Amino acid sequence: MENKVGIVIESAIEYFGNDIRRISHFLKVYGYAKMIGECEGISQEEQKILEVTAVLHDIGIKIAEEKYGSSAGNLQEQEGPSVANEILERLGYEEAFRERVCFLIGHHHTYHQIQGMDYQILVEADFLVNIHEDGIQKDAIEHVQNKIFKTNTGKKILQSIFLSE
Repeated sequence: MENKVGIVIESAIEYFGNDIRRISHFLKVYGYAKMIGECEGISQEEQKILEVTAVLHDIGIKIAEEKYGSSAGNLQEQEGPSVANEILERLGYEEAFRERVCFLIGHHHTYHQIQGMDYQILVEADFLVNIHEDGIQKDAIEHVQNKIFKTNTGKKILQSIFLSE
């Protein structure tokens, strides 16, 4: 299947409406994820899944805030997969593809037992953006580098942007 990530981005922008903060966040995560995946040489199929997931990874945040008044990661993981599946089904994505994307969305704030390069890279890309957006301090960044980051590309970006003197 062709990569229709532009259409997914368009759908996510429509979904979030005028919430520029959420739109900017997923576009930044998408940019890092795309670059890390390409630099790490993951398969074309994994790259397609990664890019679509990066766009939709926080799609559950809107419902979480409406239902629970919270954007907590576990609530995003709980609410996101059904919204993402609906969008991807409407856009014609196959079931196996949708299942993997929904699995990743449902686990992108779960950092133990990361399975697959698409999962690893998604987590790293999201951390790169969150570190900046949330103003995370250097000692916490170093902890994340040691505990979470596994790809050479992700480590290099983290070091270059946040830990170089």
